[in-house]
Amino acid sequence: MVNNIQLICFYGPESTGKSFMAKKMAEKYKTEFVPEVARELITSNDFNREDIIMMGRAQTERIFQKARKANKILFCDTDLITTQIYSRHYLKVVPPVLYELEKMVEYDLYFLFDIDVPWVDDGLRDQGAEQQRAHMYEIFKSELDRRNIQYIIVQGDWEERERTIAAAIKKTLSRN
Repeated sequence: MVNNIQLICFYGPESTGKSFMAKKMAEKYKTEFVPEVARELITSNDFNREDIIMMGRAQTERIFQKARKANKILFCDTDLITTQIYSRHYLKVVPPVLYELEKMVEYDLYFLFDIDVPWVDDGLRDQGAEQQRAHMYEIFKSELDRRNIQYIIVQGDWEERERTIAAAIKKTLSRN
């Protein structure tokens, strides 16, 4: 929670509907969402250590900026665990500052998006093969499990995904 705003993380491998749902849920709940800021900063997966640190800092800063404008709840399209996963995947190293940035933001609710929707090539994504997607899903899941972070799996068609998210959000908001 930041500034009494519930932080919701949409988490998982590429092309699972996180960006779409973050926007849709922000509209539904008349609040803000934090996009995947890295997409504003890079145009390919050819980046270096300084770039990934810049992405992590920019993502964290944007969360605090958007939390000041949010209405009770803030939907975040990604988190610093994701930045660490892609740093390890592409650079074979995770700069320690990414772990420090992760500690700055504590999410109230995590949604792990399943890979059961079609993969869409957007020019930046490169993990479209079924085995790659399954492998990345397991990496994302294991990072949450390793940290003992509770999560709700989001799967099914778009309507089912929205129902799953909306039901959990309703429960979360009713506790406050």
